[in-house]
Amino acid sequence: MRNWFKSGAPWIWMTGGAVSISLVAVVGLLVLIAWRGLSFFWPSTVYEFDLEELNGHRHTVIGELYDSQKVSAERILSSGVKLPEQHDEVITRYLLKTGNREYVDLDFRWIMETQIKTKTAPQNIAVFERSTNGNFYGYVEGLLEAGEAVNATDKRAELIKRMERAIALNDQADDLQHGPIGSINYELERLRLKERGLELKGELDEAAKADFEAQRQALHDDYLVLEKELFAFRDQASRDAVIVRDMDGRQVTLPMQKVLDVHFPNDMGFFAKFGHWVHQMAKFVSSDPREANTEGGVFPAIFGTVFMVMLMAVIVTPLGVVAAIYLHEYAKKGPITKMIRIAVINLAGVPSIVYGVFGLGFFVYMVGGSLDQIFYPEALPSPTFGSPGVIWSALTLAILTLPVVIVSTEEGLSRIPSSVRQGSLALGATKAETLWRIIVPMASPAIMTGLILAVARAAGEVAPLMLVGVVKMAPTLPLDGNFPYFHLERKFMHLGFHIYDVGFQSPNVEAARPLVYATAFLLVTVIIGLNMSAISIRNRLREKFRSLDQ
Repeated sequence: MRNWFKSGAPWIWMTGGAVSISLVAVVGLLVLIAWRGLSFFWPSTVYEFDLEELNGHRHTVIGELYDSQKVSAERILSSGVKLPEQHDEVITRYLLKTGNREYVDLDFRWIMETQIKTKTAPQNIAVFERSTNGNFYGYVEGLLEAGEAVNATDKRAELIKRMERAIALNDQADDLQHGPIGSINYELERLRLKERGLELKGELDEAAKADFEAQRQALHDDYLVLEKELFAFRDQASRDAVIVRDMDGRQVTLPMQKVLDVHFPNDMGFFAKFGHWVHQMAKFVSSDPREANTEGGVFPAIFGTVFMVMLMAVIVTPLGVVAAIYLHEYAKKGPITKMIRIAVINLAGVPSIVYGVFGLGFFVYMVGGSLDQIFYPEALPSPTFGSPGVIWSALTLAILTLPVVIVSTEEGLSRIPSSVRQGSLALGATKAETLWRIIVPMASPAIMTGLILAVARAAGEVAPLMLVGVVKMAPTLPLDGNFPYFHLERKFMHLGFHIYDVGFQSPNVEAARPLVYATAFLLVTVIIGLNMSAISIRNRLREKFRSLDQ
């Protein structure tokens, strides 16, 4: 046994066991997040409960079963809830999602098993996903076209047909509003700023005024034409409606214009549910958020996260590589170089929120404010670059991750044999040519390693972004069809901040909880995707320059 310990084998087994336990824990956590998040999109069975209160009043509740808990009767009584005289010591209570927000105070309600007289999963219960007020549960009673009843032999098929028509018209209206109409509004604002700029310079004469007015009038005429087309789409989309009987027996008319999806979960088989599940996940990834981020998708947050990380990578890579080359290849050993290395090491340990405060004070207020004074005086006092935006977020995270790139690049440079440098110089190449053609390509796998670590850290940072550019809801993306196409001064959405906002700032906690898991899993997926892309590039570079290493 003593010789076994001296051989070091126990420490190898302990290290391997620790790595295995860590790997199992990480994989288990990812599986838990994925299960909690992705199961939210599976069409759940809708139940109809016949409830009886202690006073003999009976009513019906329709909803999805979200959770169940076993609670002691003593705890329920202490909370002020009355129970029948004959009851068990432990009582099960159920959490139901009832929807129908305009008629019910809360989306979710708890019911006791002592209240339940019957529990069924009847056929033909429809779940309507709407653009406002969440889901609506009920039975389809009829269809309306321009206020008149529609005679249809297959109500369900006719409902889906008219819903798809309304969705297509709404999409056309949205494309028109965010496309040509948005471009006209953008051009009108540019004209206003250009005219004010000439006015500030004293160069706005009558001829220039007339030219600006003619351009505005032409844009206004185009706007009126597009506005009529937009209103026509809206009017056509609002033509149809569906009559639904809710859990209280009332006949409710739902405008088809606000219906985004409808399905009948109790009538669906496994493959139908699977198809609906895939469709809902695709909508979650590709659509915009609604209802204070508790409904809809997260596409702006995905785009903002990837765009900001890629912009940060473009900024931090050349800065980190140049700094590492200077420190390793040019800087002489001395107190100044030593202080720089210590500063780089210390930068890696600075809390991220400090970087956010620095970015707000230096980049936003100082640099951005100066840019506004020099290049955009016509827009003042409204800031252009003197306000938090995606460019300042990328610069802040570039400084935050700069030490990682510097250290990784220096390690790669130190692994290159000095004979390679000497051989290149002996053949007549200059030092700059040696660095550019030999040293940097050979160190590129290490550079990519630093970039991978930088991306992994930057994609998950939230605290500094809250000060320098991220918002709860961004009206537009940093990239669109208006010149100059990349609008780096705009604010953006981020998956990490979206998780914080939905999880801790949402007015509807129960509805937001599954979205927190789904968004967290999506953030991890995005980070893994970015890292796998960088790792693939690094492996190709490593194979390409393997012969030089040898």
